[in-house]
Amino acid sequence: MLTRTLSAMVFVPILLGLTYLGGPYTAILVAFISLLGLREALLIGKKMGFQTWNYSTFLFSIAWLGFIFRGETRWMVPLLIVWLLYSMGKMALQYPQVTLREAGYNCFAPLYTVVLFSHLYLIREFNGGVAWALLTFFLVWATDTFAYLVGRVMGKHLLAPQISPKKTIEGSIGGLIFCILTGLLAWRIIGQTSPWSYLVLSIIVGCSGQIGDLFESALKRSVNIKDSGNLIPGHGGILDRFDSLLFVIPIMYYWSVFFH
Repeated sequence: MLTRTLSAMVFVPILLGLTYLGGPYTAILVAFISLLGLREALLIGKKMGFQTWNYSTFLFSIAWLGFIFRGETRWMVPLLIVWLLYSMGKMALQYPQVTLREAGYNCFAPLYTVVLFSHLYLIREFNGGVAWALLTFFLVWATDTFAYLVGRVMGKHLLAPQISPKKTIEGSIGGLIFCILTGLLAWRIIGQTSPWSYLVLSIIVGCSGQIGDLFESALKRSVNIKDSGNLIPGHGGILDRFDSLLFVIPIMYYWSVFFH
């Protein structure tokens, strides 16, 4: 627990600081975290028995980040289509050496890590985006922290026993409630839209973050590993620390696009 706390005291200020500074600082943060997350996802793929496409997945990821950092968001959909066609084409040309499961996982790996997390940069680049970016972190942290605390005190019914032996329904509800309270507090501070908007957003974020957590747990469970890596002492790997955020960040971006 001490190691976990000390790691948080180091990494959380760095995360918040680079996000607050924006521009190249947030770009470095996003590139660092997303590419390390991709590496962990590919290592999990190897443990599943797949031949991972290290060069092509990183090439796609660098191209994606390059367009994102230059503000060329109109290329997002074309690039995704090219990557999908490449993945299907690789299977078509190299079957049966490349199976559908292998092609699917290699196609999925950079989408899950790089594409999802890169939306943090897009959020930050909005006018007033620093508030939205920081709100993203605080909503997820409120959910995770209070789901853990409420679960320890009141948890009796397992939420997903095949995936996690510790997460409970009571903890999940507690995390969602405190996510909503954090969202309403943010409305009092930020304003701009109605409290109903923050309420709905908080519910969506509270649910999505917990689903992201369970998804990453299921990914690890499929290869019988406890952590996705050992980069962060006491926390495991990048995917262990950012699993909830990966599902929430794109939601926050598109919510802010349509309702900002």
